[in-house]
Amino acid sequence: QVQVVESGGGLVQPGGSLRLSCAASGSIFSINDMAWYRQAPGKQRELVATITGGGSAKYAESVKGRFTISRDNDAETVSLEMNSLKPDDTAVYYCNAALTAWGQGNARDYWGQGTQVTVSS
Repeated sequence: QVQVVESGGGLVQPGGSLRLSCAASGSIFSINDMAWYRQAPGKQRELVATITGGGSAKYAESVKGRFTISRDNDAETVSLEMNSLKPDDTAVYYCNAALTAWGQGNARDYWGQGTQVTVSS
C-alpha cells in the first residue's frame, strides 16, 4: 500500500507565509515527478508547482517568485514554501506523486487528502 499525506495548512494573513509538507510512504519502488495542486471553491483543480527527481522545478505563473517547491528524495518528501500569500491563494492544496509501487508495472498518480490554506485578514 502507498500513502501520500500532506501537512502544514492553516489560516494566514495576506502577505504571510506557510510551508506545506508531503510524505509518500509504503511499498514504493521509485518516485518520478512530485507536485502540488490546488482547488479553490467553485474552480477546477490547478497545478501549482512540480519538481522532477533531479530537482528541476516549474511553477504556475500566478505563484512564480512567491512559492518554492523542494524535495528530499531519500525521505520521499516534497515541500512547498509559500510567501507573500494573497487571498487568491486560498484553496485546498493537494500533493501528487507519480510513482511506481512494488509489484506495479507502470507509474501512476497518487494523491494526498488535501490540506486547507486560507489567506484572510
